[in-house]
Amino acid sequence: MGGMLGVGSMGGAMSLLFAEHGYEVFFFDPSDQNMDQLEKMSRDIHLDSKIHRTGGYDELYSKLGETKVFVFSMPHGRPADKCVESLKPHLKAGDVIIDCGNEHWENTERRQRDLDSKGIHYIGCGVSGGYQSARSGPSMSPGGSAEGLEKVMPFLRTVAAKDGQGWSCTNPGGPGGSGHYVKMVHNGIEQGMMSVIAEVWLLLTEGLGLNNKEVSNIFQSWNEKGPLRGCFLVSIGADIERTKDDSGNLVLSQVRDKVVQDVDEEEGTGIWTCEEAVARHVPAASILSAHLFRCASADLGRRMKNKKRSGSSGGRQANPRDVFAAGVSRDELIEELHQATYFCFLACFAQGFDLIRQKDKDKNWKLDYRKILQLWRGGCIIQADFITDLLDKMYARADHDPDDVLGNEEVEKDLAANYQHTKKVVLKAIEADLFVPSISQTLEYYKYETSVCGISHFLYQSTSHSGPTSSASKISKYPFVLFSIPFEDV
Repeated sequence: MGGMLGVGSMGGAMSLLFAEHGYEVFFFDPSDQNMDQLEKMSRDIHLDSKIHRTGGYDELYSKLGETKVFVFSMPHGRPADKCVESLKPHLKAGDVIIDCGNEHWENTERRQRDLDSKGIHYIGCGVSGGYQSARSGPSMSPGGSAEGLEKVMPFLRTVAAKDGQGWSCTNPGGPGGSGHYVKMVHNGIEQGMMSVIAEVWLLLTEGLGLNNKEVSNIFQSWNEKGPLRGCFLVSIGADIERTKDDSGNLVLSQVRDKVVQDVDEEEGTGIWTCEEAVARHVPAASILSAHLFRCASADLGRRMKNKKRSGSSGGRQANPRDVFAAGVSRDELIEELHQATYFCFLACFAQGFDLIRQKDKDKNWKLDYRKILQLWRGGCIIQADFITDLLDKMYARADHDPDDVLGNEEVEKDLAANYQHTKKVVLKAIEADLFVPSISQTLEYYKYETSVCGISHFLYQSTSHSGPTSSASKISKYPFVLFSIPFEDV
């Protein structure tokens, strides 16, 4: 028996999931429309005996057992704060709140500090997979007090997604906001991977001139075997290429060239991941570039205006496929794209884990990275079986480097093997004037993260400063000097 607060697309789907697993659910939502919709869905699939509408916080609280468990699925920030404040007068020691929204980890920790003194457990639990996984079993990333986690883990293991071996895709994370932090980085990795797959789609269609069916078949083959085996984003990429509406038209051809969720604050995790990467000094180039690409996507009107002002093609190639496909066979280019996609996906994981690790050290969370990988083996957007197996092998090795994923032999070997493939893709795309922001930035990330000589430095030297005593002092009259020095001399 549990209380569900917030029954929109995610909360409603989770309510049905909980009921199917035998839990009795009492729910409340400020929106009558949301509650009406859940009641209808529960009747349609004969779960209405397990799912009960309530009129508010008082009634909801009174319907639950001795120790009360509440699941939140609320928008981050103020809406969730309002929900907590409305519920708080009814709570007593031992009660548990599981916040399954995409909440900022600092808000989670603020609420934990407030409720801990009253003996109330607040678990920040990131939920991945969208409403489809919320309905069938999501990846769940809980964090909070050890006592609170112990109470909720049996429930979470029951309802979470299961991997191919039948293991639940959930594990107790660490204290504080670690659960929401890990889910936040999951979404950052997701944005990097989504940008890469979108860029690859552009190269296949505009660069090679392939049609939807051909692209779908390519993605399906990549998902079935090789380094992109068991990759959710590749799989749904294949599906969307084939999907038609009721009129028989391809859905993809009707999708507008615009993504707004990052700028209208509907979704904050991508922004927070980028902010954290900068604040924690982690060079997550693929992830940051992907986010900027999404920001540009949001302002379609500006891009249309800029295109008009720059001319119909903006000085770019009129027929990009004549350039992109020149001098190489189609099959060879497709395989180059296959390996480049893997190169970039693996780099996104490396950047994400480096960010989690840096935060883990700063907060002393003591996270188990193999347990984090288990979260992502099913029910989540970044599921990538080959990559997860590779990283699990790395983390299982006693002498692995936890602070630098790229520096471990398992990862470095595969990135090195696919560097040239990725370089060829980027060069071809540049020649054809096809944009590849995340692919190209991943290539640059790998280059500068594996370079030690001839590093360029900006030397700021104020004319009023006494200057260094080395030979550099001879040029101290110049405010900025760009120069290159061997690593050994740094």
